[in-house]
Amino acid sequence: MKLGVNLSFAVKRWLEPEALAALIHDRLGVKYVQYTWDLTDPWWPAAERDRLAVAYAKAFRDAGLVVESTFGGLASYTYNHVLAPNADLRKLGKEHLKRAIDMTAAMEVPATGMPFGSYSSADAVDPARREEILKLAEEAWVELAAHAAESGLEMLYVEPVPLGTEFPSTAADGLRLMQDLDGKTEVPVRLLVDWGHAMFEPLFGIEANMDHWMKTCGDYIAAYHIQQTDGQLDRHWSFAQDGLLNKGVLEDFWKRYDLKEQTFFAEFVYPFEATDEYVLGDMVASMAALDVAKAA
Repeated sequence: MKLGVNLSFAVKRWLEPEALAALIHDRLGVKYVQYTWDLTDPWWPAAERDRLAVAYAKAFRDAGLVVESTFGGLASYTYNHVLAPNADLRKLGKEHLKRAIDMTAAMEVPATGMPFGSYSSADAVDPARREEILKLAEEAWVELAAHAAESGLEMLYVEPVPLGTEFPSTAADGLRLMQDLDGKTEVPVRLLVDWGHAMFEPLFGIEANMDHWMKTCGDYIAAYHIQQTDGQLDRHWSFAQDGLLNKGVLEDFWKRYDLKEQTFFAEFVYPFEATDEYVLGDMVASMAALDVAKAA
């Protein structure tokens, strides 16, 4: 398996670039990194934002790490972005990703992405409004992909989420979005599927498994988030805890689908009140449970 780590665990804790790079390399034994926008907000003034983001990218490279992509985090996920109910909010959502593309380009990282967006409560239950807003959102992403190409990026990611008020949530939604955009964007737009989202049984029922996602839209999945889960909530637990997933399940999946380059990024979200000592110990134990150091 090809294993990496999303830097969500470091937010509000390990902010010094060189120290964070050393922690990832020496304590976690990880080579592949997905940088979270929670460390440098795309909306910050561009000069200061890019200077800070580039410092992280340089420190990671100097430590022998490979930053494969940047990705939206908790702060970004708060907003409705391109599926918002009015034009001003949708324009700001588009600008949000545009700025993230600019930041990613400054870091010399080839890809970025985020969840697509959220409908308002009223729009979510109105089929006509959903389609109207979705069409506008897809047009926005075509333009954003053109900006990504001009900026030197190679790919944009969309992460499906386990909420029916958002899009895409189901595997069928993911396939529909990919087919809608396929051939229309100047860089590929692909799915980044989170195992904990895909296995959310209260929403997906018997389809709450990754085999269903692979059969439905597997050709469009370019990367994954992995997290420990019980299938009942979006847990984002580490693999130091028991749940439905383990190294064996992930390895079997990798082999059965003959995956090659689709990195499994461990994405764990800790309570802010957890101590730094606990988080670091839990991360080390989780990476050991995945046997990251021996992963291909």
